Amino acid sequence: SRALTEVHQEGIRFPPVKLVAEGVLDQRLVDIMLLNVRAPTQNWGDLKAQLAAMNTGERKVHEMIRRFGIATFRAGIAELLDLGERGARRVLADIPDGDYGFTDYMDEDAPGGLPCRITLALRIRGDSAEMDFTGSDPQLAASLNMPTGGNPRHILLMVGWNYVLYTLDPTVLLNGGLLRPCTCIVPEGTVLNPVFPAAVGMRSMTCTRLQGVIMGAFQRAVPERLPAGPASGGPMMNVNTTDNRTGRRIMAAIDPITGGAGGAPSGDGMDGSGANGGFLKNTPVEINEAEVPLRILRYGLEPDTGGAGLHRGGLATVLEFRVQAPGTVVTARNRDRTHFRSWGVQGGRPGAPATFWRNPDTPRAENLGNTDVVTLDPGDVIRMVCSGASGWGPPWQRPVQAVLADVAAGKVSAESAARDYGVVPGDEAATAARRAAMAAEPQPDFDAGPERAAFEQVWTAANYVALTEALAAMPVHWRHFAKRRIFAAVAADPVRRGDGTEVRAALAALHAEFPQIA
Repeated sequence: SRALTEVHQEGIRFPPVKLVAEGVLDQRLVDIMLLNVRAPTQNWGDLKAQLAAMNTGERKVHEMIRRFGIATFRAGIAELLDLGERGARRVLADIPDGDYGFTDYMDEDAPGGLPCRITLALRIRGDSAEMDFTGSDPQLAASLNMPTGGNPRHILLMVGWNYVLYTLDPTVLLNGGLLRPCTCIVPEGTVLNPVFPAAVGMRSMTCTRLQGVIMGAFQRAVPERLPAGPASGGPMMNVNTTDNRTGRRIMAAIDPITGGAGGAPSGDGMDGSGANGGFLKNTPVEINEAEVPLRILRYGLEPDTGGAGLHRGGLATVLEFRVQAPGTVVTARNRDRTHFRSWGVQGGRPGAPATFWRNPDTPRAENLGNTDVVTLDPGDVIRMVCSGASGWGPPWQRPVQAVLADVAAGKVSAESAARDYGVVPGDEAATAARRAAMAAEPQPDFDAGPERAAFEQVWTAANYVALTEALAAMPVHWRHFAKRRIFAAVAADPVRRGDGTEVRAALAALHAEFPQIA
């Protein structure tokens, strides 16, 4: 849960230790691990599969060494890494030199909390790059922190980098050499480089948002070559319940709720699963219902969730199910994008926000927002919809037949076709008039929705610079608290200057109240 505040709440922590030493399994270590999981048989099966994979890999390496010799093997490894580096530098050299900034937000830095900002200054110089994350929020009293240790090429920082390079040139060799041309700047005590004992168990959500930020910065550099914002914010759904027939407690991961890919210069985004969520696999409905005492009511694509554009954003998935037993606990890890949407570019519109409902369309309906743990009663229904991906290019330029095909397929409603694309089904004159009016309107180069626009009217770039400077000067353990007090003071300030003065005034009042901060 994101509600956890320190790493000790997140379970047993194992230092680096050998599970197998000189061919002998450490059974005591295995016993400790299996004693502390809900499904030891499944976990032991997974662990044995990993051991088998390691054994297979080791055997293949020894086969190569016997065939070519150790010197040739080592030289081959070095050359493969060099080849990866040359591919990365070739891609970077084709990007105009410059400084490209990008910012995005997670909805909450803690349950019911404040937005969490991740910001990047990307600097391209020749065939090298620097990614500076200064200005990202301080480390959180929540489990969204991303432990990187300040490593300038930590893999959690670089996943989005790899995605970008491979998108720009699918012939690059995917190995560690790709990382060499880049250096990251990650200030200590921030959400991307927390200090002990920060909670880090739900870092996967932060990693996902970071991947989108990196893609967004490169999109600013080469807008004609990269897509709009991916969906994101869909959870990994787990159910902990009781089988009414046997009384046995069941813990199951039922499905990831994913969204599509952003619209791209070359075409529409993938529906349902794409971009940085495209590697996730779902579980068939029949298997879920056979193994877990629940009834799945709906699983599919949600209409009108993809951002409008010349090239439409991918639709989100929806999962709706009814539970059968009391005390059923559903965890929805990585819930997000109920407030801050994915971002459209080149005139494209943002995707729809995510939603999470208990007992929807009934008098007992409850909007769960970004809740990630909920306890249910028998007969309760959960409906989860991921956010949608964003569009690329002006929606009124999308071919009329493509819009009508989406309407016929149930991906876009007739109302959305008229409102967002200017296509009135069955009325060519109305379509022409509506599209002419849309073409006359200013086309935003970047659109993340009205929610973000309203937030950034208060929290301008200048206010965030002042906040970053103030927090960086404080001891780490004060930063999360200070951010909240400063946000509250700025919200209460009736004057909206946006130049950083209201932040500095709030900081002065904070220092006066708590002189021990310094």
